[in-house]
Amino acid sequence: MTQGSEDDFVAFVRARQGALLRSAYLICGDHHLAQDLLQDALVKLASRWERLRDERPEAYVRRILYRDAISRWRRLRREHLADHQDPGGLFGSHEAPDGTASWLTNDEIRRALVQLPPRQRAVIVLRYYEDLSEVQIAEALNIAPGTVKSQASDALRKLRRLIPAIDETAQELR
Repeated sequence: MTQGSEDDFVAFVRARQGALLRSAYLICGDHHLAQDLLQDALVKLASRWERLRDERPEAYVRRILYRDAISRWRRLRREHLADHQDPGGLFGSHEAPDGTASWLTNDEIRRALVQLPPRQRAVIVLRYYEDLSEVQIAEALNIAPGTVKSQASDALRKLRRLIPAIDETAQELR
């Protein structure tokens, strides 16, 4: 990397690492694993920075985060969620423009998210936290759009069982 390119990369990381770490944490439910996933994704981005810096580097990093998380889940064949607290106040500083900040800081929601299977959790986070379309989610997770719909439906059904008040929150966000 050239010096100017390296400076751009450092600026990108400083500006976006907080939001990217929150996304990784919501996907995997483990603070340490989220840090590892983000670090690996940023290393992959750094090796392609020259080509991607003028495109959509954040989308590239997010896609790597989600795909690496799913690959890990497939390798382990079971969830291992050790840290579903909020170390260091990761969620307290996030300001979502559409009023979802209170939804995201709710400990009850985070506890419910970690009870979802990995793919369902990824779909919910991508849809309601990242505000991606079904097509974008399918592309990011390398699954069919129909699978996105069914996983979202199943996840919402389980979340409604775990948190009856979630329907009220969803109505407020509409």
